[in-house]
Amino acid sequence: MSFPSTAAQFVTLAAEGGEEHGGNHESLSPYVTGIGAFVILMLLLWITTRFNRDR
Repeated sequence: MSFPSTAAQFVTLAAEGGEEHGGNHESLSPYVTGIGAFVILMLLLWITTRFNRDR
């Protein structure tokens, strides 16, 4: 099996799968997801800076 034929099969599979589900779930808000990710990253940054006080 060659790379172009494999890629073509994946494109076909992705195109068929998108029609059934429609993309986003109704309960997922992009704003809540983005703010949640931002808060988690800021918390990880704060934790990292607490462990590196000697630098």
